[in-house]
Amino acid sequence: MDEIKNQPVKYMTSLTLQRTSTRNLTEEQLQALIKENSDIYDEYFDAQYLESIVENIYPTLVETYFRPKFIGFENYPTRNQPDTPLIFASNHSGMAFPWDAMVFGSGLYQLTKKSQDRFIRVLVSPALSEIKLMNPYMIEDLWKRVGGIDATSLNFETMMHNKEVDLVIYPEGVPGIGKGFNRRYQLQYFSTSFIRMALKYKTDIFPIYSINGEYINPHSYRSKVINFLSQKVGIPYIPIGFLTLLIPIFPWVFYFGMPSAFYFVLGKRIEPHKMTDKPFEEMTKEEIGAVRDKVHALMQVEITEKVKEYGQKPYRLKELFQKMKTNWKQFWTYFPMTWCLLFAEHERQYKRFEKTGQPIKINNGLGGFFVWLFNNPFFIFYFLPVIGWIPLIIRGYSGAKKPKKKKT
Repeated sequence: MDEIKNQPVKYMTSLTLQRTSTRNLTEEQLQALIKENSDIYDEYFDAQYLESIVENIYPTLVETYFRPKFIGFENYPTRNQPDTPLIFASNHSGMAFPWDAMVFGSGLYQLTKKSQDRFIRVLVSPALSEIKLMNPYMIEDLWKRVGGIDATSLNFETMMHNKEVDLVIYPEGVPGIGKGFNRRYQLQYFSTSFIRMALKYKTDIFPIYSINGEYINPHSYRSKVINFLSQKVGIPYIPIGFLTLLIPIFPWVFYFGMPSAFYFVLGKRIEPHKMTDKPFEEMTKEEIGAVRDKVHALMQVEITEKVKEYGQKPYRLKELFQKMKTNWKQFWTYFPMTWCLLFAEHERQYKRFEKTGQPIKINNGLGGFFVWLFNNPFFIFYFLPVIGWIPLIIRGYSGAKKPKKKKT
């Protein structure tokens, strides 16, 4: 790495950094890159789009179907460093399309938007945005437009300088998503990136425990061979289970989730900078790893306790049926088969809103399904057994032009 470290600042680029770690850069080089990279906050993020998703999709789909409960968020955590983001670290549910992350993000946005002036931004695996297929219903860059940021070393460092945000990370990474139902609350190996950032900037970590999310796709397991092959085509993992068998027959099942009743539990504050007597600059890789292992152990003990408390009724079926009965007029909104059309119709109307200013109004009554299908005819392929996958795959892997960066 010496040849990288010795490069003049003007030759250091984001592409160079992707091949190394920020630890191998001089402070001058790092600060130059952070300045160059400072537009990532607004590059794709569209606050108005996020608000529209929360207003038009969240109410019945989430509040009726997934019914999340946020435990411990009554008082939003205070920062120990006023100008430095807190780091929220969440477990992955495993072996399902990440509806839990979407529900958590939109729910936390609702909880915090009126009570404090910090946005929550999520560092996500770049694999979720590399191909359209990994965005919900192939809506291009949806993860990034609602606030997701690629989890690279440079992006993490850059966001640690942003006073307006707190950060959510998933330290188990892709292996956490694909760990299998049998390992559902066994925290996988943590990366050290969030520990390094917490130590370097002396900021605290708050665990967030996602409970019951693995029941979105229950009793699904991993195959190293199949996952290896799927990653070659840009899909991080393919779960092996009953629902997997239905995917070729019913394409809409690719994004399907069972009506798991989510709990998102805020854990106890963790202070990594108090777990060592050394300044960050003097710590070795092994010493940082030791702090990481302590944090991992603390979170494993706490999540085991929270599962015993909140993970005994993963579906809360009586509550589910009561919610469906109460909201029966919005049946199509929370019926999983039609989610593809719900998202498509919202996207169509949002593009119209950007051009004309015409308000978004989703027809979610009994006739809504047919209106949505008429307005978005391509999405009929989600309902065609087997052959429907042909145009979907073509669209999913097509190279579309990226949206232009937003002007600040």
